[in-house]
Amino acid sequence: MYNGDGTLKDLKILLVEDEKQMSMFIEMELTHEGYKVDTAYDGREGLSKIEKNSYDLILLDIMIPGINGIEVCRRTRQFSEVPIIMLTAKGEVSDKVLGLDVGANDYLTKPFAIEELLARIRAHTRGNTIINKSDKLMIEDVVMDRKAHQVWRSGQEIELTKKEYELLEMLILNKNIVLTREKLIGSIWGYDYVGDTNVVDVFIRYLRSKIDEGFEHKLITTIRGVGYVIKGD
Repeated sequence: MYNGDGTLKDLKILLVEDEKQMSMFIEMELTHEGYKVDTAYDGREGLSKIEKNSYDLILLDIMIPGINGIEVCRRTRQFSEVPIIMLTAKGEVSDKVLGLDVGANDYLTKPFAIEELLARIRAHTRGNTIINKSDKLMIEDVVMDRKAHQVWRSGQEIELTKKEYELLEMLILNKNIVLTREKLIGSIWGYDYVGDTNVVDVFIRYLRSKIDEGFEHKLITTIRGVGYVIKGD
């Protein structure tokens, strides 16, 4: 679907998941893919957002506090036909049948591969909209070609490792938004990463040595006690 100005419209997804680490990981992965993501951590908050906002798809965990996912789905179907994919750690057939019986469109059992979730989302929104994932990202004098996997600053090519590239990409995609170490780890290293969060500081230092060193204007800013941000237009 195109907006009035001819640009592509991004899908808007509501994620209702009470496991915050899992929610953070899914949110960052979806944002990375070009989706707009809203989150809720319990059933009442989720249902309230569904009633007040317009979403293209809902990812709904069954085992959530307040109102469980089955009931949220049932109530949602009283006023909306938005596609709903149920997420749960429970894999019994009865739970799947119950979720589908109250109006869910699909069911995904944890743990799942993010690629499978993305495929399910595409299947349930195909024809509804086209995701706008630009081949090039730009901020200040930095250009990132996502198709060629190359980065330039002031016309000078910057060679980055895979993790450095992913870190820079996430910062640019979320420009002017402070990203915590936990969010960066969830997106780049995965929500099941069990190492030290200082790994982010180490890779930020590597990235700075390549993207900021030798340039008068420093792009990466540390927000002490919180995380990191790239500020610019």
